[in-house]
Amino acid sequence: MKKVSTARRRSVDKALTTLLPQAPFADIEKIRALANDRKLRGLPPSVSVWLATVAHVRHEHTEYDDLLSEGYDRDSARFFVVDRINEVLTGWRATRLLEPEEDVDGI
Repeated sequence: MKKVSTARRRSVDKALTTLLPQAPFADIEKIRALANDRKLRGLPPSVSVWLATVAHVRHEHTEYDDLLSEGYDRDSARFFVVDRINEVLTGWRATRLLEPEEDVDGI
């Protein structure tokens, strides 16, 4: 397992602070871990933080997984949770929101 460099950690922390100035600490820790996961580590910090944020909010703060288990396909389930994702991001005073047609796969 490759260790995350200090420079990468600092860059991810800066991107988190910029994107999510008022997100709860518990959520920030989970997003930080996702952003530094090997799947996203090769991306620029701002991109990996954005993808990790959307994935985290989608799975932890919406009914996305329930919709999938009810038989909705991924695209339909994502369509139905965009507004909730943006509500959470707005509550965290995020500097970016998810566009309804934006295809953010995350991890």
